[in-house]
Amino acid sequence: MVLLIRLISIGMTLMAVSLFTDRARGQALGGPVATTPPAAGGSTSGFGVTTQFGPPPDGKGPQLAKDLTQRYQIGMVITARGGACTGIYGTAPVPIDWPEQSVQIISEEMSPNVQKVDYRMVGGTVKQMLVSMPYIAPGDEAKALVTLEIRRYSLTPPADTSVYVLPNDKKLPKELRQFLLPSPMIESNHTKIRTIARELQTAHKGEPAWKQVEAIYDWVREHVEYVNGPIKGALRALNDGNGDCEELSSLFIAVCRASNIPARIVWVPDHCYPEFYLEDSEGKGYWFPCQAAGTREFGGITEHRPILQKGDNFQVPEKPRDRMRYVAEYLTGKGGNPGVKFIRQLLETTN
Repeated sequence: MVLLIRLISIGMTLMAVSLFTDRARGQALGGPVATTPPAAGGSTSGFGVTTQFGPPPDGKGPQLAKDLTQRYQIGMVITARGGACTGIYGTAPVPIDWPEQSVQIISEEMSPNVQKVDYRMVGGTVKQMLVSMPYIAPGDEAKALVTLEIRRYSLTPPADTSVYVLPNDKKLPKELRQFLLPSPMIESNHTKIRTIARELQTAHKGEPAWKQVEAIYDWVREHVEYVNGPIKGALRALNDGNGDCEELSSLFIAVCRASNIPARIVWVPDHCYPEFYLEDSEGKGYWFPCQAAGTREFGGITEHRPILQKGDNFQVPEKPRDRMRYVAEYLTGKGGNPGVKFIRQLLETTN
């Protein structure tokens, strides 16, 4: 993981040291916590689209394969190094249940000076832990930590891909329509990206929906070379002809959206990949992953790292004017010069 050191100044200087994904972005990744995991074969609802945690009985959608269970600790540790600190308020994103993932709270470690811990949803797909600490005495340390057990399944593509159709963008619910819009560094409305989308649609007109999306996937992988480097987004990756997992994912998503195919980023530790959305003939929707960078995997993925967050365009109440590709950690307060360490660390793998 990448060590990110960030200075935040909001009434006082705070040093945040955190373990994050992929590259130093100045932001953290996250998703919501569930108190109990859904049972295999049970149902869970996400994004207004009913999905199955276990393999769907009709055999449609990506199928659950091998699972891996890990325990993670997430939260924050604050030390009042330069005098008393007051009005400390911090947020940290935490993982959520997904069809291919279940999350269970194992334990919580809260210092006596932690007054309150709440949780809230952001954008329907991210859950934040909200921590309030009215007072930290000089030299004292305050902890707000939660230990999670995360069970993550790899996914295999469905056996029959001919049953899927492109969704009718005019009939999509609001929570899905957002994945047709531009977002930070996913410039799906840019002329160059829209032109590529039109050309691919024309070249593959009449082909099954699965093949049309696969054509976008192959085009991006053929035209953008994997080169690790600083984040630059879909458009610049297209212009430069290179980029890393974020750029390849962003460009695939941008062309999908320009083609009226919902798509979004999935964030895992040290990596990200895209998902796209198709429906069956009855209008039931499914999200399918693909590996934009690295080994070719389309419609399924051999990934066991925990899903930290899905999505790429968020607003949080503390920064209402900002749009984020993923939800950031946040801290504010008065007095002193606290040392702040945001925690997201793997404790053990249990199977």
